[in-house]
Amino acid sequence: MKNLLKLLSKLIIWRFQPDIIAITGSVGKSSAKEAIFAVLKDKRRVRKSISGLNTEIGLPLSIIGDERDFPGKRLKLVAPNSFFSDKSDKKIAKLFFWTKALFLGLWRFIFSTKRLYPEILILEYGVRHPGDMSCLLEIARPRVGVITAIGDIPSHIEFFSGPEAVAKEKAKLIESLWVGGFAILNYDDERVVNLREKTRATVIGFGFNGDSNVKILGLEKKFENSEQFEISFKFEYDGSFVPVNLKNVIGVSHIYAAAAGVASGLIYGLNLVEAAESFSLNYKPLKGRMNLISGKKSIYIIDDSYNASPLSIKIALQTLGEIKNLRKVAVLGDMLELGDFSEEAHRLIGKMAAGIADVLITVGPLAKIIAEEAKKNGLNEQQIFIFNSVGEAIKNIDGIIQKNDIVLIKASRAVGLNKIVDTLR
Repeated sequence: MKNLLKLLSKLIIWRFQPDIIAITGSVGKSSAKEAIFAVLKDKRRVRKSISGLNTEIGLPLSIIGDERDFPGKRLKLVAPNSFFSDKSDKKIAKLFFWTKALFLGLWRFIFSTKRLYPEILILEYGVRHPGDMSCLLEIARPRVGVITAIGDIPSHIEFFSGPEAVAKEKAKLIESLWVGGFAILNYDDERVVNLREKTRATVIGFGFNGDSNVKILGLEKKFENSEQFEISFKFEYDGSFVPVNLKNVIGVSHIYAAAAGVASGLIYGLNLVEAAESFSLNYKPLKGRMNLISGKKSIYIIDDSYNASPLSIKIALQTLGEIKNLRKVAVLGDMLELGDFSEEAHRLIGKMAAGIADVLITVGPLAKIIAEEAKKNGLNEQQIFIFNSVGEAIKNIDGIIQKNDIVLIKASRAVGLNKIVDTLR
């Protein structure tokens, strides 16, 4: 199955010759994808990858079709390797799904025309094991490579020897670029900046760093209530400036996504104003990524429940710490797939949370380490609440949350803290 999908997707790319914009990084891939799509969607024939499909199995599906072909509810059937252990009804559903995928790919390769296929594909390249990037590059070699961030303890480090090995694997993306290609790099991430010498392509750096080509300036955050929250900032490129406003999102992750989007627009012939305007008009933040929403008891919820890594929790906690005059509650769950670095990562987050949160709620066995470290670093034991499961936390959280609290909710996706968000809305 995997080999057939790989062959079909390679044939489709060979036939239609789309430009590939490939995005990798430990955090921010999906938001960057949405931002790049927002900038280019009205200017070129462009398609973005299906949510979460960034592996050797998922990537070909995004090359073959889009969300209409493979709707979200059916994507639970993507993993074919469990076929023989599945129940009979699920086997039938999986068989139908994969038959449809292969038939659709073959049909489009033979009968579709170039004008019906996207000029540009925006794809996420996920790395969980050594060699993953090489496998993805065999399927689709990009013209543009984007590295969002890596951090000191990257996500999915479990099967790597250390952060340097993760960075080395992700660097293969920009090493693969032709001389005429472009590498879009986050200049605020030291591990990413250090990779710029590894590519023959033209490098476009983005960030607050003064060496960036697309500079972020004048960041202001206006917080009155969840209906009137706004981030404003400016982009500078080649002596030109343009202001941008973002409503009802919180934190710099969306700003970095915007910068990657603007940089992509510049590559495809838009000027700075056009790229920023297209972003502002079309960008739709994904659910569970630093969204600010209203909750019961007049609380404010920072919903960052989609996934978590040490870097993304650090950014989320920094954002929570910037909020003034409200009691700050951090609901943090396990960070998964960190291997030997798991305890260190959770302790670092616990130490950081102690200096920011007024109340700490942890969910899951690994998150207990966060609670232990927070207590050790001065957070009052009476303000620390430890739960083993999401269900246990939901039963007790109403008695902990108070009126006008601001509540950050974040953990790896498998922990299921989105259920707490739904409870508090």
